[in-house]
Amino acid sequence: MTSGPPPPSDAGDDLSGKELGGFRILRRLGAGAMAEVYLAEQSSLKRQVAVKVLKRHLAADETYVRRFQREAEAAASLVHANIVQIYEVGHVDQIYYLAQEYVQGLNLRQWLERHGALDLRQALGIMRQVAAALVKAGQRGIVHRDIKPENIMITRTGEVKVADFGLARVSGSVDQLHLTEVGMTLGTPMYMSPEQIEGRPLDPRSDIYSFGVTCYQMLAGRPPFSGDTALGVALQHLKRQPEPLENHRPDLPAPLCRIVHKMLAKSPEHRFASAAELLRELHHLQVAHLGDPWPVDELAADIDAVEAATVAQHEPTRRLAAVMRSTSQETVPRPRWAILVCGAILAALCGAAAAWFTVREKPLLVREELAAAEIPNQGTALRQWYYASLVGTPEAWQSVIDYFPNDGYWVNRAKQQLALIYLREENYDRALEIFGELASLDEIESELRAFGLAGQAGILTMRGEYQKSEAVMSRLLPIIDKLTDPRLRQMVFYARRTNQSKLKLSAPKEWDRWLKQHFPEAG
Repeated sequence: MTSGPPPPSDAGDDLSGKELGGFRILRRLGAGAMAEVYLAEQSSLKRQVAVKVLKRHLAADETYVRRFQREAEAAASLVHANIVQIYEVGHVDQIYYLAQEYVQGLNLRQWLERHGALDLRQALGIMRQVAAALVKAGQRGIVHRDIKPENIMITRTGEVKVADFGLARVSGSVDQLHLTEVGMTLGTPMYMSPEQIEGRPLDPRSDIYSFGVTCYQMLAGRPPFSGDTALGVALQHLKRQPEPLENHRPDLPAPLCRIVHKMLAKSPEHRFASAAELLRELHHLQVAHLGDPWPVDELAADIDAVEAATVAQHEPTRRLAAVMRSTSQETVPRPRWAILVCGAILAALCGAAAAWFTVREKPLLVREELAAAEIPNQGTALRQWYYASLVGTPEAWQSVIDYFPNDGYWVNRAKQQLALIYLREENYDRALEIFGELASLDEIESELRAFGLAGQAGILTMRGEYQKSEAVMSRLLPIIDKLTDPRLRQMVFYARRTNQSKLKLSAPKEWDRWLKQHFPEAG
C-alpha cells in the first residue's frame, strides 16, 4: 500500500489563553482529523462556546479553506433545538475557526459504553429528537453525510443535539481510512449508506440509513455489520441484510423493529421518503406503546415541519405532470431543449440530488472541485473510490481506473461516474465512448449494461440520430428493469418519447409497462 507522508503535527499550536476574534480561548478539549477543539468564552455575550480551529496544514490549502467556510456557513443556517448551533465562522490572520454551541454531556457512543443498550423510552426519546433535526436539515436541502453515535450529543438534561452538519464532506476523512488494516477503529464507514459507499448522489434518505445503523446499535448493543476491516464492513452494507433486530431484543415492540429495518433498506426508495415521515411513525409508536406523546407544543412544531417538508416535496411533482403533458405534444424537440427538460423533470422526480442535470447545488453547498495536478494512489480500489467521491473531478474518477485496472467492480463504477460527468459537461463524444464500454460488458453485468445502453440511446437521440438510438433501445428493452439510476431512466424516457414521435413508431407493450411504472404522471 502506498501513501503520502503523514500530515504535520499541530501539537505545538495550543491556543489556550489567547484571544481569537471575539473569543477568549480557555482550554483545549480535544482534536479531530481536521480541527483542534477548544472551550472558549465569547467576550460580548459572556457565554461559553466550543471553538474549532482548522489544523495548520489544512489552513494552508486555499481550496480546503473555501470549502470549510462555505459548508460551515450553510450549517449555520440550521437553527433548531436538536442541532448544535454554529454561531460564527471566521479567521484571524491564517487561523480559521468556527464557534459553536458548547454542549455539556456525552455523545451517544460514550453513553452506550457506560449504560449499554437503551430501553424503549430512552431509544424513542433519542430517535425522535434526531429525526426532528433531520427534518430541519431536509427543509434546507442539507445532507449531514456523517450521522453516527459520535455526532449525537446528549446533554445533562437529556436533550439531544446533532453535531457537525455539512462538515463531513469538508474533512475528507477518506485519507485517514486504513480500509484493510486489521483491528482498526472502524468509525464512519460503519455508518455509511450503500449509495454513499458507491459514490452515488446523496439525498436525505442517506442520513436516514446512517441513523438506522445508529438506532440498531443503540437497541441491539452492537452495530448491524462488523468486521476486521472497513472494507469488509462496507461490502456488507452493499450486499448483506442485517440480522433481525428482534433476535437481539425480543422485548421491543415489533413496529419499532420494522421502523429500524425500513431505515436500513439497501435502496433509498424502500426507506422512509423523508425524516418527516419517520417522525410521524415514531409519534404513532410512542402513543401506542407508551401512551404518552411528546409535549403538545413540541409535537405541533414537529408536525408543522413535517407538513412544510411534505408540501415542498410534492409541489415539484404537481408541476411535473404539466411539463410531461406539454413535452409529449412537442413534435420537433431540439437537442438543447431536450437536455434542459430532462433536467427539469429529473429535479422534480428526485429532489435536490437530481438537480445534477441542470444546476449545481445551492451556492453554499457547492462542492468545489479540487485541482487535479496529481491524484495520489490511495492503496486500494475502494480507498481510491472514496477519495474520488470526495474530490469529484474527472481526474479523480479516472485515477480509480488507472491505478486499479484489474479491479472490475470499482473500475466500472468509476466509469459510470465519468460518463455522467461528461454528459453534464456536454462532452458527448467522451460520454458516448464510456457508455459504449459499459454497454459491451458481459451479459452477467446486466445492470451496468443497462446503464451503458441507456446513456447511448439518450445521447444518440439528442444528436438527432433516432434510428441508431432506436437500435440501442431494442437491445436495452430485455434488461430495462435492471436500470436503477433515476438519471438514466429519465434519459430513456426522453429517448423513447422523442424517437416515437420522430419515427412515427408504435411502442411495444413492454415499453408502455415500463413507462407507466416509472413515469405515471406522464400519462
